[in-house]
Amino acid sequence: MFSFMQSMTPAVRAHMDAQLSMFSDMSQQLFGTMQKVNALNIQIAQTLMEDSLKGAQQVLSAQNPQEALSIAASQAQPTAERLRVYQQQISSIAASTQVDLAKSAETHVPQTSRTAAALAEEVARRASEETAKATQRQRDAMAGMMNQSGTDAGSGSAGATNVH
Repeated sequence: MFSFMQSMTPAVRAHMDAQLSMFSDMSQQLFGTMQKVNALNIQIAQTLMEDSLKGAQQVLSAQNPQEALSIAASQAQPTAERLRVYQQQISSIAASTQVDLAKSAETHVPQTSRTAAALAEEVARRASEETAKATQRQRDAMAGMMNQSGTDAGSGSAGATNVH
């Protein structure tokens, strides 16, 4: 019994290889991007948690409510700045990923297009060949039926004459 891979034509195999290569490169780039985003998320979460704990300790050690409010208010600006930097880093990661994916597409799409065209040509050629074979089989069958009916008609009419 033939396996699936043995029954594939070279055009199908070349096209699948080209597509797999493109998807593999893009998947690796996206995986790398997710690693960067995850590392950045862990970093910002850790930083914000440490800042919150320090701030909470400072608020708890305040001598009066005004000092506690002053400490809490003074922490808002550094936190906002950290979040702004985080947003810039996320935007930078997204932009570089977009550039990397575009470069990958530029590299792989021409080859994938060539293999798709070759595959389409092979499918069209095979379809044409199969259509021609099917048409010839139909003609042969019709000719066989015509020959059979002509032979049957000749012997059938002689038999009909004898019956009357």
